[in-house]
Amino acid sequence: MAVYQIVEIGADVLREKAKDVKEVTPNIVKLLDNMLDTMYEADGVGLAAPQIGISKRVVVIDVGEGPVEFINPVIVAQEGEDDDSEGCLSIPGVTGEVVRAAKVTVEGLNRQGELQRVEATGFFARACQHEIDHLEGILFVDKAHKTHRAR
Repeated sequence: MAVYQIVEIGADVLREKAKDVKEVTPNIVKLLDNMLDTMYEADGVGLAAPQIGISKRVVVIDVGEGPVEFINPVIVAQEGEDDDSEGCLSIPGVTGEVVRAAKVTVEGLNRQGELQRVEATGFFARACQHEIDHLEGILFVDKAHKTHRAR
């Protein structure tokens, strides 16, 4: 597989609304594989296609329980509130305090093109919201009520 270069804040693709995937093709499956390789190589827990310069609604997440992949993900339900620290592979050296929903339900296609519905809580819920924001051109620093730069 291939490991992509992660684009950083300032790149136009990070501020654009990503394009819907019309059909799950072998190229989309290969993109998922390469995104997972890239995320693991960078020691990340999530990666959205715009972070590697590709304007497609595709995300991969692994918070330690195995990889979860979404094509055209949508948050269909959310509840509660959780305020915690976040970072981002596209904004190295910066963390921020962000309020997010404590629980979300996400629907999207899997690599077989089948609709999946996943309920997420805790860190997994935060990662889902963070990565789906990337598909809308939103970065965590846009929502952070406090940010910190590593020294």
